[in-house]
Amino acid sequence: MASSKSALDPLAIGIDIGGTGTKFGIVDHVGNVLFSGSISTKKHPQVETFIDDLYNNVKILIDKAGGTGRMKGIGVGAPNGNFYTGTVEYAPNLPWKGVIPLAKLLEDKFKLNVTLTNDANAAAEGEMIYGAAQGMKDFIMITLGTGVGSGIVANGKLIYGHDGFAGELGHTIVIPDGRMHEGTGKKGSLESYASATGVRLTTLEMLKNTNTPSTLRKIPAEQIDSKKVYEAAIAGDELAKNVYEFTGKILGLALANAVMFSSPEAIILFGGLTKAGELILKPTREHMEANLIKVFQNKVKILVSHLKESDAAILGASALAWEIA
Repeated sequence: MASSKSALDPLAIGIDIGGTGTKFGIVDHVGNVLFSGSISTKKHPQVETFIDDLYNNVKILIDKAGGTGRMKGIGVGAPNGNFYTGTVEYAPNLPWKGVIPLAKLLEDKFKLNVTLTNDANAAAEGEMIYGAAQGMKDFIMITLGTGVGSGIVANGKLIYGHDGFAGELGHTIVIPDGRMHEGTGKKGSLESYASATGVRLTTLEMLKNTNTPSTLRKIPAEQIDSKKVYEAAIAGDELAKNVYEFTGKILGLALANAVMFSSPEAIILFGGLTKAGELILKPTREHMEANLIKVFQNKVKILVSHLKESDAAILGASALAWEIA
């Protein structure tokens, strides 16, 4: 007779809150995502309705997995999530402004212990435990999605800094007095250029300021997004390819700076923009190496996460729940 122990093993809930959507899953101790789902983040201008919607959807998965009593706890990755306080603070890509006591709101709703961290830190945890960073003690995780997030691991530990907010490479300035970031009001940040939003803005600027032929000129400006730019580039569109070349140049410069202050074994890229493959990776590698001093050159690998995009941050967030006492 098969043992019934596996049916009683505890499970963890991982929640990945993004600017557009929120993904969640029930995860076992070896990293299998047993059940998963998603809801819209941006359609909830009030965090209270978001919590209600999240609870209603996750509760269905909890019941499928054996009930609340089987859950070890909840781990959450969120933009500007503070590991120390359980709050989300002034997240530029979320609809809720100010300081949100997200961990407490979730604990009150789910009646489970909740640990929260930055969404990119959660992705780094997932990569370290289950992905391309297995066995690495020094690496940087860069998430290229609606925004640009980062998690920095040194000596096998995530770097949180004294206040819980270390690792915001997306908001470092790469072009002084450059493009305005609507969420922060700062000019010239990496996120303004190397995110899906940045790719769209670069495309609109090139369409306006150059005469380069492009099929994108047939599309109304409000309908252009990073997916359409990618499709045009794959089809050989010259302007679209120029967009990726420029984006890779900016990203490569930023990665060179990151390498020179932390000397990682690898930089792992994750998120929607990585789907462009060598269109973005080739210029990124070239410009990173070109901006490194000799002692750092040809030492740092740029890798693309091989975890499913839907799983990486869920896995990393769920890993936090196993640490809950």
